[in-house]
Amino acid sequence: MRGRNLVILLTGIVVVVAVVLIATNAVAQRQTAGPHAGAATSTSRSDQATAAHHPGALSPRALPPGAVPPTVGLRPGATSPSAAGLLTAEETLPKLTTTQLAGQRVIYSYTGLTPPARLLSLIRAGDVAGVIFFSNNVSSPAQISSVAQELQQAAMSRSDPVHLPLLLMTDQEGGLVRRLSWAGPYLSEKQVGASANPSKAATRAGNQAGSGLHAVGLNVNLAPVLDVYRQAGNFIDQFGRSFSNNAGEVAKLGTLYVKAEQAHGVAGTVKHFPGLGAAATNEDTDLRPVTLHLSLSAIRNIDERPYKPAIAANVKLVMVSWAVYPALDARYPAGLSSTIVQGELRNRLGFGGVTITDALEAGALVSFGSIARRATLAARAGMDLLLCAAGSASEGESAMNSMAYDYTHGSLNKIAFKAAVERVLALRASLAKS
Repeated sequence: MRGRNLVILLTGIVVVVAVVLIATNAVAQRQTAGPHAGAATSTSRSDQATAAHHPGALSPRALPPGAVPPTVGLRPGATSPSAAGLLTAEETLPKLTTTQLAGQRVIYSYTGLTPPARLLSLIRAGDVAGVIFFSNNVSSPAQISSVAQELQQAAMSRSDPVHLPLLLMTDQEGGLVRRLSWAGPYLSEKQVGASANPSKAATRAGNQAGSGLHAVGLNVNLAPVLDVYRQAGNFIDQFGRSFSNNAGEVAKLGTLYVKAEQAHGVAGTVKHFPGLGAAATNEDTDLRPVTLHLSLSAIRNIDERPYKPAIAANVKLVMVSWAVYPALDARYPAGLSSTIVQGELRNRLGFGGVTITDALEAGALVSFGSIARRATLAARAGMDLLLCAAGSASEGESAMNSMAYDYTHGSLNKIAFKAAVERVLALRASLAKS
């Protein structure tokens, strides 16, 4: 009897201790969860599981309900070049409908000097991230400045919950590639590299690009080009678009250009990752499919080399090319390849900013279906912004609707999708503070 009583007593003690430990753990979990406790109401369990397995998925601070860490899918420790806008982005994200979420990943275009009514309507509805301008959209400083004001005013509509500056962008590289004909950079990148003082010339070019765009209300420059050309007169060299055939020189001059233009509140965009410097004269991805048979060593030690210092200098955007690089991915063009976007750019090089495609209607994508299909493939690969440059709002709408449908029906990961939107929103918010 004494032995059995002792066993009963010991069993009771163990039970009491277990109950205390369980209760203590539950309290600790509630304290740790904090503001996250309500987040599960707007994020599915499968989405939470996906986020937990992504590198960098944990945020250093509590997120508002419905927000997600913008670091999802990034290399641990990767920092955002638009960190100043992250809090605003996290607060804005839960306010957006599915269509608005998709719209935040689309850059629209139009033809002529006057924005069409349909585009203005989409902007007021919160379905537009930004607009790209080409030479046919620009006639004078006063005209483009007036257009920029009209578009930004539309973005402040009550029906648009974002209320952040649109990304108004153009290609103001220098030399022959200038959409604002009256503004610099007046030297091409090749002329900058060949000048008596290349470093000074690169800084001047970046200052001219930044000041010229800022003066008329544009806030994103799709420049500088970081391609390292291989042969004189090839695709990237024929219009003087490369600083040099030396990767180290391109790295130095491109970084100086980026720092200078971003000092004016204009976000820089380095392109065309991982590099078009080896493309032959007729290998134009705007017109046809291009495959660059480069070794992995050449891609990483030459073509990708200039991106490292540019990323370290907090460049805001990276444009990914439409060429195919079999050493990295034999099937998909770079902008449709998660191996390249996520593997090389995000995880190997540690880029934490906004990725943007080249023109979605490019001839290089002829075998990848409609604009809608291309949009979904690009989003799935990890592209944050999709550039719809055909000159019609309907192209952007097609991309937006495709992504919204696939987001709703589960073929696009919702956590990764929201993280992409947060990076775009953070960029927009950071430009408001510039």
